[in-house]
Amino acid sequence: MTEAAARAEMGKFRTQIDNIDVEILGLLNLRGVIAQEIGGIKRRASLPIVEMGRERQVVANMVERNGGPLPPDSVERIFQAIMIEMRNLQCTPEPEAS
Repeated sequence: MTEAAARAEMGKFRTQIDNIDVEILGLLNLRGVIAQEIGGIKRRASLPIVEMGRERQVVANMVERNGGPLPPDSVERIFQAIMIEMRNLQCTPEPEAS
């Protein structure tokens, strides 16, 4: 395979990856909106923002559902990072309605 052919073939895959990344970002932002709503409920009910049991359950569920090719420890790290960012969003009060 020539370098030009390899670059053309990689370009097709990279376009697919770019499209998937946009979908992932959209889903993460949707998840973030929901996390903010949950954070508001927790604040109004004086509940703790951090629920380590729930976070561990989410991570464990994703590791269990993983069909690869990502190894379990990669899935665990990815979802732990997601949990941290969603927790940060829950801590941010939503703007007052005017």
